[in-house]
Amino acid sequence: MAITTNTFGANRQNFPDDCDAIIEKGYRLAEEAASKYNAFVFADIGPMDIGAIELPEDVDESEHEYIRIAGRFLEMGASNFLFETQSIPDGIPEAARFIKEKNPDAFIIASFAVLPDGFTRDGVFASQLAEIVGSCPFIDAFGMNCIQDAVHMKEMASRLELNGKFLSLMPNAGYPTVLSHRVFYEGDPAFYAQSVADMANVGARILGGCCGTTPLHIKMISKCLPRATGTEGKKTVTADETADTVTSHFWQKLISGGKPIAVELDPPENASLSKFMAGATKLRDAGVDILTIADCPIARARMDSSLLACKVRRELELDVIPHMTCRDRNLNATKALLLGLYAESVRNVLLVTGDPIPTAERDEVKSVYQFNSRKLTAFVSELGRQTLPGGFHIFGALNVNARNFDVQLKLAKEKVSKGMVGFLTQPVLTDTAVQNLKRAKEELDAYILGGLIPIISERNARFMDSEVNGISVSPEIIRQYEGKDRAQSEDLAVEITVRIAKEIEPFVDGYYIVTPFNRTSLIERILNNLK
Repeated sequence: MAITTNTFGANRQNFPDDCDAIIEKGYRLAEEAASKYNAFVFADIGPMDIGAIELPEDVDESEHEYIRIAGRFLEMGASNFLFETQSIPDGIPEAARFIKEKNPDAFIIASFAVLPDGFTRDGVFASQLAEIVGSCPFIDAFGMNCIQDAVHMKEMASRLELNGKFLSLMPNAGYPTVLSHRVFYEGDPAFYAQSVADMANVGARILGGCCGTTPLHIKMISKCLPRATGTEGKKTVTADETADTVTSHFWQKLISGGKPIAVELDPPENASLSKFMAGATKLRDAGVDILTIADCPIARARMDSSLLACKVRRELELDVIPHMTCRDRNLNATKALLLGLYAESVRNVLLVTGDPIPTAERDEVKSVYQFNSRKLTAFVSELGRQTLPGGFHIFGALNVNARNFDVQLKLAKEKVSKGMVGFLTQPVLTDTAVQNLKRAKEELDAYILGGLIPIISERNARFMDSEVNGISVSPEIIRQYEGKDRAQSEDLAVEITVRIAKEIEPFVDGYYIVTPFNRTSLIERILNNLK
């Protein structure tokens, strides 16, 4: 038998001044209780954002909060540790190494809160977590606790490969109901206890309970355990066995070195699709390889990019890249949308964090931001590996106009490591952008579509340079538009866009052209000149 210290939230993020006192008191109380029942004591360490906790100047960055807390427990004699209800593995392997260096006989469980769909609230799949824990020599057991009931948790556990680690499972007492703002677990303790005991049949050697469980639940589990046979064994995890027969002509052209052309067309602000579909048809006939559709640009509601992408793919047989932001959807909504896109034969997506909601509207319109574009990339990539044969070709945005391009490259490399295969860049309208594009091609192991945007007037050029985040326009280009009428400006737009396209050709694998104000006829002229 084992009990945990009541220190789940004891960290400097929650208690900047009292953290150490809470840890000490919690451990001493647990020791006192354990002595009465001859039980093991586990130092309980809950989740936290270790990067958000400021360290004293004399503390090395590697000494993050998990290590600091573990050190306090070790000073009091702790030899068993439970990192519980985690959603990402960050910092846990390093803390486990620290503990084992101080006490080689310590026993360490890394336990994660995994949704019934198989991923945590940060979009990390249970199979990924099991792989990370399984490869860490300092962690003794992989666990899951909270969020799920026993039946779902057992099913998920049966599919995991643990590389010889012990398996710890601590489900909730069923799923809760909320009455008058209070949470109740009303499931049958006997059914729960037998379900937990059955987990021994899929290899669980550490069993317990999380939310909603009572001493009665634990007592009944112990009575049911002798019935566990240990004979069910593991189930093989595979993606849908149906072969993926959908061909993305854009992707085939890209990987064969054909320099495909992507054109962005903004979705309509109302329910009328005639103008958009006419423009998309015109672009298809002009030779565009793929249409990109923004996801509510500048955080203003427009027709849904994914639904529109499905319509274009189905009716025009034109490849599409719907943009998906982290701003408006949680994990459940994102997964549901991706499954729908896949069923509609969409195989390319562009993942971005998303423009922030304007300040004046934030009280009325709430952003989600459950994850950033890097976490979303990892989630979509693993979803393809787990569920979808072939998965998605994941693209992202690259700002070649950023003042600190080193940061952009660093973030891009992280995205590539998580499954991103290519980038669509911001428009190239300065010499600095050209040089940054060259660096990106040299340093990134990914496909790059160079961004182009035709400028339609002097006013348009000055507005983009001053007001549009991520776009810079050189003074030389702005001067060329001075005194030009609409026809002359469009002629100049074609000339400059084609010239830039030829200048960046050695550094790109294709082109990404933004359509200004839905002027598809202007894009047609540019395409004819590019050919």
